[in-house]
Amino acid sequence: MNPTFDDILAANALRGNEIKKTPLIHTPTFSDMTGSEVYLKAEFRQKTGSFKIRGAYFKIKSLSNEEKTHGVVAASAGNHAQGVAFASSLEKISCTIVMPKNASPAKVAATRGYGANVILEGVNYDESSAKAKEIAKETGATLIHAFDDPQIIAAQGVIGLEILDDLPDVDEIYVPIGGGGLAAGTLIAIKEKNPQIKVIGVQSKSFPSMYDSVKQGSITSSGGGDRTIADGISVKVPGQWTFSIIKELIDEIVLVDDVEITKAMFLLMERMKFVVEPAGASSLAYLISKKPSVGKKVVAILAGGNVDMYLLGQIVDKGLAAMGRLLKISVLLPDRPGAFKDIIDEISLANANIIEVVHDRLSSDINAGSAGVTLSLEIQGKEQAQLLIDSLKKKNVQFTLLT
Repeated sequence: MNPTFDDILAANALRGNEIKKTPLIHTPTFSDMTGSEVYLKAEFRQKTGSFKIRGAYFKIKSLSNEEKTHGVVAASAGNHAQGVAFASSLEKISCTIVMPKNASPAKVAATRGYGANVILEGVNYDESSAKAKEIAKETGATLIHAFDDPQIIAAQGVIGLEILDDLPDVDEIYVPIGGGGLAAGTLIAIKEKNPQIKVIGVQSKSFPSMYDSVKQGSITSSGGGDRTIADGISVKVPGQWTFSIIKELIDEIVLVDDVEITKAMFLLMERMKFVVEPAGASSLAYLISKKPSVGKKVVAILAGGNVDMYLLGQIVDKGLAAMGRLLKISVLLPDRPGAFKDIIDEISLANANIIEVVHDRLSSDINAGSAGVTLSLEIQGKEQAQLLIDSLKKKNVQFTLLT
């Protein structure tokens, strides 16, 4: 039996002090950028850095004393793992988490930090999930599914209640979809209270499993051929529960790519000072890139903020490059005194700042008597970048654009 609106109310009543009501933040910056009145549901500020703690907490709280003695096991790329580990620590029960071998080191460390036994198995969620089911069968531990469980879905639906409490006249809600627990719960809450409010799911183009399943009318395995930075929504097969709910209630499912997600993450950091992970930023990424809701009040659920620090550095560089504020060029110079100064003079005239210089005289593709120099430049924007490029061409400088 599908979870109901009453189940969502029960999850809301049981959450105690551990689960926060996260803020709904109006943003003039993204409103101007999209032509909509944009509000951000800040689930990245939730305990453990993600909405996933809501479902894990309610599910584990609801276990019988007998079930708790056998402990729990779960599979997750990271956010569900931390939610289950934290909730288990509160209940003082044993917890095993199976994570993909390529999971973020930060998420693995955080999960262990909450006291869980972490096993690295498989290269994606689906392979880790198969191992978790095997452990549950062998040990009698309760499997805490990342999304396909009525109580998990109900607890995620509390987010819908909170949105309506803060913004009852919202027109549209954009929600990330991986396995579909967040979207399914939000749909039940929203459509019960006001069926006229549109709920739009956002998936990665690399893992469009729910998009394809709804389109075909049956659960379909899809995605995985291309890598994506949005590991939190990298699910190849939707859940039975989540698919049945989303198929019936969703207004639309749309797709975003990594370039669009990267831009949204960068803008969230620069304009809002929010650190949001790729999966969590996917909803806003669609709003920014497609501007689908001009003149409407819209909410983008920012589902999580657990991003690997190395990836974060790449996001900053790629975001600056996409906005024309980071220019990387490779220059071939005659290996003589003063040759580099001519390049520096042009850079100075363009008001660019040199961030990094790599000088190379030994590579096999560089002829004797020449030197290769790779320059990373901070520049004011695309117009200034083009002026510098044009001036280097006029000087007959041999160079290659790397960004």
